[in-house]
Amino acid sequence: MMKKRMALIMALVMLLTLALSGCSKSEADGIIKLGVIGPMTGDYSMYGTAVAEGAKLAAKEINAAGGINGSDIQIVDYDSKGDKTEAVNAYNRLRDQDGIVGLVGGTFSGETLAIKEIAIGDNMPVLTPTATHSDVTLSAPNVFRACYTDPYQGATAAVFASEQLSAKTAAVLYNIEDAYSDGLAVAFNEKFKALGTVTDFEGYTTKDADFKAVLTKIAAKDPDVIFLPDYVAKVGVILSQIKELGIDVVAIGGDGWDGIEVDYKDVAEGHYFANHYAKTDETKVVQDFIKAYEAEYSKSPSALAALGYDSTYIMAQAIKTAGSNDATKIIDALAKTNSDYVTGHITFDANGDPVKSISIIQIVNGEHKLAAKVSGQ
Repeated sequence: MMKKRMALIMALVMLLTLALSGCSKSEADGIIKLGVIGPMTGDYSMYGTAVAEGAKLAAKEINAAGGINGSDIQIVDYDSKGDKTEAVNAYNRLRDQDGIVGLVGGTFSGETLAIKEIAIGDNMPVLTPTATHSDVTLSAPNVFRACYTDPYQGATAAVFASEQLSAKTAAVLYNIEDAYSDGLAVAFNEKFKALGTVTDFEGYTTKDADFKAVLTKIAAKDPDVIFLPDYVAKVGVILSQIKELGIDVVAIGGDGWDGIEVDYKDVAEGHYFANHYAKTDETKVVQDFIKAYEAEYSKSPSALAALGYDSTYIMAQAIKTAGSNDATKIIDALAKTNSDYVTGHITFDANGDPVKSISIIQIVNGEHKLAAKVSGQ
């Protein structure tokens, strides 16, 4: 009798184990977990932190409205330190230990590309808010992005320089070790060559801090504009040295400039950068987001925060539409996204890239001013 009872208990344990092995940790604990990966410490922490804050604000609002199909959503964020290996390790923890249903990340192009092939093999639903390199979504049916691509914003910046600023000549100075910077530089260079003359196409490394020699070389050819596709920490130094050298040139950048007015408003004054939304946009969804973010974090939201917020809402809607945590159903639902968000009306093309407008921002009196809104190149 005892043997039969033990056998029955063992059988029940095995059945329970099999049942739990067929669902994620999120399903087992009644919480839908989404992962966020980005630099939360170091020189580029403003980017990863902004994405995580935007995602958490969205999750808070979604849960207050009833969650996803009755389940609360939880954002699990890890610090990549801006390092590809750290990003891969973070992704593995999110998948194996946390049991995420989808990934809102990575934040940078380099770390997202490092994760990409693993995520494809896992059939993990991935929606990066901010990885702009063109390769991120190529040959990856499970990978989407909420931001526009490097080629799109690089080419659009070139068109803006030519058509709106009447630039005939342009110089390019970029980080040869960074996929984001390289992608924008190449796109701007190719597009501007068809519109005018590129006087210089110069590169530097991540560790470089003194740009006076290369800036002096560039200034000797007196370009109308200089394209600086990098992040705030590096761009701020370059703009400071441009001002120090007394070089009279208009600088243009990509969305990596977002937030530059915080620490570098004096040297950024009058310059331009491509961005995902304008804080002065009076659209209700934009102003509601700004008010909620400021109430939650006591600071103004960057474009990356808006993209993290939008990406979480898009992923949540896809999970709701799928009606389950099944990855394939979520991916199919993501592909059919068609709605208004803070950063614009978003649909995805065949590659998983968004079809949306792009804003050109000018720093005026230390604030963002919408200089142009472009819906194509």
